[in-house]
Amino acid sequence: MSSFQTSPGMRDILPPESSRWRAFTQVFADVVEAAGYQQLIPPLLEDLGVFTRIGDATDVVTKEMYDFVDKGDRRVALRPEQTASVCRSFAQHRPVTPWKVFYSGPNFRYERPQRGRYRQFDQVGIEVLGVDDPMLDVEVIALAWEFYQQLGLQQVSLIVNSLGEPDDRSRYVEALRTHFAAAGDSLTEQSRTTLGKNPLRVLDSKREPDAPFIESAPQISDFYSDEAAAHFDAVQAGLRALDIPFTLEPKLVRGLDYYRRTIFEFQGGTLDSAQNALGGGGRYDGLVEALGGPATSGIGFALGVDRTLLACDDEGVFAAEPRDLDAFVVDVVGGIEAVKLTAELRQAGFAVDRGYDNRSMKAQMKLANRSNAAVALIIGEDEVANNAVVVKPMRGGDQQTIPRSELIEHLSGNLSQKTGTHD
Repeated sequence: MSSFQTSPGMRDILPPESSRWRAFTQVFADVVEAAGYQQLIPPLLEDLGVFTRIGDATDVVTKEMYDFVDKGDRRVALRPEQTASVCRSFAQHRPVTPWKVFYSGPNFRYERPQRGRYRQFDQVGIEVLGVDDPMLDVEVIALAWEFYQQLGLQQVSLIVNSLGEPDDRSRYVEALRTHFAAAGDSLTEQSRTTLGKNPLRVLDSKREPDAPFIESAPQISDFYSDEAAAHFDAVQAGLRALDIPFTLEPKLVRGLDYYRRTIFEFQGGTLDSAQNALGGGGRYDGLVEALGGPATSGIGFALGVDRTLLACDDEGVFAAEPRDLDAFVVDVVGGIEAVKLTAELRQAGFAVDRGYDNRSMKAQMKLANRSNAAVALIIGEDEVANNAVVVKPMRGGDQQTIPRSELIEHLSGNLSQKTGTHD
């Protein structure tokens, strides 16, 4: 065993699973780029203040951030999420609005590792800054829904809510504070602590003693202004127009403090109910302004890669499919011929590997079998003398000797799995 292992909550993504991760990101990019989103690649490391703007009542800020003082005596943090980084980027660069961007990549939170949750975890997501139209809310939700459809997932449900305008939310928070305070010591200690910071977060509690008080809590819809109610009604009408099924969930508050108006969450029907959130998001105001930019509305979502792939495994869709090789070169005359032939075929768009270390014909053929290549290309002394290659199908069929000058044309016409430029 190696002297070094990955740190708790960290892990290696090995092939072929790594190929599935890359394909996952590509499917997502294809879906959102078709709607005009362009990729933003923010840094992994930001000034700590970028993330403290998320909210000082949020576990992400108070307990989970990897923050430290760097060698330049700057207080920095590994990003725990990317919305704040996107807003910092907008405040710094001031792009033309609407600014529609997508992102992918790792985030870091020091939390207890469990199935589908790691301390280094990847997300894909989108953000739109500078538009307050409820039909944009519909577009954002619809893009996530389309992505899940493209993966082949069928057991995904959508829940939606609205936190209203900032004044609506403030009045609701005070009503919750009064309601939960009346429960006294009947609330769990954790929820009493949360109550002192942000009463909204008590609604997230999954602890049994808290359940009756959460069930009887005031409803946010009772506090909507006319404007907030109209906005949320328009969002629901848009989702119905697109035949996207959803459930209203008045207890949904999401995990970060910057949300306003529309919020939503996607849940995996095959996952444990306590850990079934595949991703979600919502509309936010004030975050860009808090980071030094102009007052700017925003909306977006982040979807977890790990949880979504677990749901794919449970439903038997979007399996890991390593790219099969077109050919494996077996060279028993020193290796130079393999160098030349693999380079020639790769430039022509074929996926090709070869044997090394001047192994025997038998050893190299074992490698060819293990590689799952469609054909083995064998070069011996006779083939060098005749400027030819033996083409041996690895999945049945007769081998043939093909002149080198005709090899690319032969492979293009006979391989069942074509890749690259010879499609």
